[in-house]
Amino acid sequence: MISKSDWEAEVASLRTELLALQQKMLATTPFSVLVLIHGVDGAGKSETAQWLTEWMDPRHIQSSAFDDPTGEELERPPLYRFYRRLPPKGKMAVFFGSWYSEPIEARTGKRIGEGPFHERLDEILRLEAMLAAEGVVVLKFWFDLGKKALRKRLEDLEADEDTSFRVTKREWAHYDSVVRFRRVADEAIHAGDAAGLPWTVVDGTDVRAAGLSVGRTLRDTMRERLAAAAVAAKGKKSSSKAPKVPAAPVDTSPLRRLDLTRSIDEEAYEEEFVKLQRRLAIAQRKKRFRSLSPVILFEGMDAAGKGGAIRRLTRSIDPRRYELVPIAAPSDEERARPYLWRFWRHVPGDGRFVIFDRSWYGRVLVERVEGYCSEADWRRAYSEINDFESQLEDAGCVVVKFWLQISADEQLRRFRDREDTEWKNFKIGPDDWRNRKKWPAYEVAASEMFARTSTDRSPWTIVPANDKRYARIAVLRTVVQAIESALDR
Repeated sequence: MISKSDWEAEVASLRTELLALQQKMLATTPFSVLVLIHGVDGAGKSETAQWLTEWMDPRHIQSSAFDDPTGEELERPPLYRFYRRLPPKGKMAVFFGSWYSEPIEARTGKRIGEGPFHERLDEILRLEAMLAAEGVVVLKFWFDLGKKALRKRLEDLEADEDTSFRVTKREWAHYDSVVRFRRVADEAIHAGDAAGLPWTVVDGTDVRAAGLSVGRTLRDTMRERLAAAAVAAKGKKSSSKAPKVPAAPVDTSPLRRLDLTRSIDEEAYEEEFVKLQRRLAIAQRKKRFRSLSPVILFEGMDAAGKGGAIRRLTRSIDPRRYELVPIAAPSDEERARPYLWRFWRHVPGDGRFVIFDRSWYGRVLVERVEGYCSEADWRRAYSEINDFESQLEDAGCVVVKFWLQISADEQLRRFRDREDTEWKNFKIGPDDWRNRKKWPAYEVAASEMFARTSTDRSPWTIVPANDKRYARIAVLRTVVQAIESALDR
């Protein structure tokens, strides 16, 4: 047990160091820090979370306690509520509970088996590896306490009128299952250690000592990471060289095999459009639709008709039920967080659509071609995107992905039309002409994207778009069929 005087002396020194490191991190913003607090009830978790905000500037620490999901959280994938609270670079967040809470509690209560539990752990570890690669330092603390010590701690808390409110039936229920709870937690801890994403186990026998242990670990980690970031920044050399443009893809590329001559006359277009609108309206009125959340994204070559296809699609959707999200270059707020953060913010609730005009595939398209991210970044993005879309599907989202393709000659014709038509001038600029010169590189990137991310659950639909009417019907028909299929399931 640490004495009160020793505790106060060390806290005074520790908080001075933590504050200095926090200010340095704010000034340089090389990374963010995410502290996950888990463990046995009564082992000092809440005290430590409180101390961390007291020892540093609380304006730059976001503390979140996660209980059972409620309201809008229940309508979205489990990671939604955690992603929303990820700290920007330069700042810190403390999560009291996290993505580990539900699988550990479910396994403790035998609501899931060993296989599904380890599958969940694998998903979590892939998430944490991605966060680390995106500049998030994740510190995971497990507060441990033996069953005998836990009983005494709960009885002491219950006996004190100032702390008795902290002991409820839930805490005593956790006490009854603490042996199994700790055994399940050990599996999670060992999995993290094996993956190089370790936990720090904190002895909760002495609450003050536990808090100091976490503070020291946080201090040492921040110091090491800031030193490493300074070395990296000093050694980083700027380069004016443009990214290497790969050779044109071979003729086996799905874009090269596409029949761009497909077309539909105006009369047939109008007739088919009305029929598909009716089917989509009927689908939206079905009771089962309330549990679905269509996520529709559009990618494709510049001037391929994405905007026109989106406008025709939204005519068929109740305007109260959809959100259109145009994706441009990330803002400062978005650049300060992992790249998927800005897309998680728009995951729809039950019975609602979200339509992305460009999407998370920018990481493996424009960012790859233009050199805005490293090769390691875009190569790992394929599996990260597949995980993201799998989580959407598991939560009831119907993911529909479109690539609209036109020929280079048709793109040139449309570019010139935009320049010559006054009310279309806003659609064309220097970037469009510059991107056109990189057509081969975008074909290569798109072809690899299809191969790596077209899955059974969320396949790519590649639409010949030289004829705008044909493309718009193909898009609307695909959306209708996807939703009707989901309703049948």
